[in-house]
Amino acid sequence: MSEPKPAPAPANGGADTSRHFVRQFIADDVAAGRNGGQVVTRFPPEPNGYLHIGHAKAICIDFGMAREFGGRCHLRMDDTNPSKESEEYVEAIKRDVRWLGFDWGEHFYYAADYFERMYAVAEELIKRNFAYVCELSQEEWKSYRGVPTVPGRESPYRARPAAESLDLFARMRAGEFPEGSRCLRARIDMASPNIHFRDPVIYRIMRQPHYRRGDDWQVYPTYDFAHPIEDVLEGITHSLCTLEFEVHRPLYDWVVDRMDEMGLLTVRDGHTIRPQQREFARLALDYTIMSKRKLLQLVQEQRVEGWDDPRLPTLSGLRRRGYPPAAIRDFCDRIGVSKFKSATELALLEACVREQLNRTAPRRMAVLDPLRVVIDNYPEDGEEHFEAVNNPEDSVAGTRRVPFSRELWIEREDFMEMPQKKFFRMAPGQEVRLRYACLFTCTRVEKDATGRVVAVHGNYDPASRGGTAPDGRKVKGTLHWVSARHAQPAETRLYDRLFTVPDPEADDTRAFTDFLNPASLRTVTAWVEPALLETLPGEGVQFERLGYFCADTRHSRPGAPVFNRTVTLKDSWSTSGG
Repeated sequence: MSEPKPAPAPANGGADTSRHFVRQFIADDVAAGRNGGQVVTRFPPEPNGYLHIGHAKAICIDFGMAREFGGRCHLRMDDTNPSKESEEYVEAIKRDVRWLGFDWGEHFYYAADYFERMYAVAEELIKRNFAYVCELSQEEWKSYRGVPTVPGRESPYRARPAAESLDLFARMRAGEFPEGSRCLRARIDMASPNIHFRDPVIYRIMRQPHYRRGDDWQVYPTYDFAHPIEDVLEGITHSLCTLEFEVHRPLYDWVVDRMDEMGLLTVRDGHTIRPQQREFARLALDYTIMSKRKLLQLVQEQRVEGWDDPRLPTLSGLRRRGYPPAAIRDFCDRIGVSKFKSATELALLEACVREQLNRTAPRRMAVLDPLRVVIDNYPEDGEEHFEAVNNPEDSVAGTRRVPFSRELWIEREDFMEMPQKKFFRMAPGQEVRLRYACLFTCTRVEKDATGRVVAVHGNYDPASRGGTAPDGRKVKGTLHWVSARHAQPAETRLYDRLFTVPDPEADDTRAFTDFLNPASLRTVTAWVEPALLETLPGEGVQFERLGYFCADTRHSRPGAPVFNRTVTLKDSWSTSGG
């Protein structure tokens, strides 16, 4: 798989309608003076799981558009389903949005705080003959609702008098009826080709305590009913959501229309605010799943370490793995905003991470699969330090002193006893540069009883200290190393793609868990230069020539970091499997 070329971002935030039609939609509204030119958006997650990379796209759009047009974005917990929600998820969502680089200021809301007002709107709909209490079961309703190409049949309770429905609705709230026995339906159009417009449920009985409201409520609004009410009450101008809600837009507008008739639209700075819903394609990423239900399944079945497992696409998992928030924002900008469903290569996200870390991550030397090197012409008790650059991309990053001694560790793959053509690393008789230190030539090897090379012997050129030959001769191979005398062990976790196929949900005959990658985590003991022990939890570094790593925030201890591989230095999935 080749590394993708980054797509150019619009200069200075300018409109690019081919990749970001939402920006043009809002710009047109502002230019026309709609809602007084105000822009108020919202990010409304349900607190029933941790946010993932797909939510990051929505966050960047919702908060980004508000920021770009001088408006504001609300953060709202759409907590209308008490069976799956918790305060743990609320706090995780707030933490992730802040980490991504966005802030909602004083505009943080809970849908549950609007329950009384939602109930009042529902009562008013009943009074105006726009809603009725229905007693059909869910299975019975399927036959009444019908299919898009054939008009549905009216519920036998559709003509129920408003007074009777009001009484039943109040008794539903009081907990008199069992769950599933009754619901409140909007009276709209049973002949509509849009199934969601055929008398949809707007309230249902749920005999479960709410994580914030306890047992106060026995009935809860559906998302399709609650969401436009919340937008109206908060004075949202642009309700941006993913493409699956496009068919729900007529219902959204219907609720807004009814609230307008009730005189409930928000008035701000002399302008009546009427929210509009627009939809964009959700993010689909290969080798990944985005379903919170399936992510929860992986967590509950302990196939991963938790919601913050670095193999998951959750923002907490990506943060723990070492993905910088700036790289995720850059990725969301590059993929653009369109109405067309498409899968994005994980390689593009990884490329954004590499570009960001290349500019910011300090360089250090570590060896994952050690092979001993003995410099025969170096004193047995000799020791010195060489100056090493911390980051060649950062002019103020400075240098550090790296210890050097007679015995070193190098990567086993950097030596080949019988080298192939164009193998420029260490081999008998072949001179290589030991980074920052000197030039070295292998003269012989040691092997164990099985014939496996266990040590490489050779000599260094004393005149090449610092890694440069005084006569200017060229050396093609440069290797990283650590001094065996000074090297420190560090647990290192080599993470890779969680699934073995690009779309683990494509095969309807198999469970998505059948495609879990057994090699998605491999733990090794790395030998690292002493400076790496100073890495703090959450800090990222580049192991020179190996990849970018991050000190794990869960398992690291002072002076004993545990390193997670963030990303390799290049996309090597197609050739090495990780």
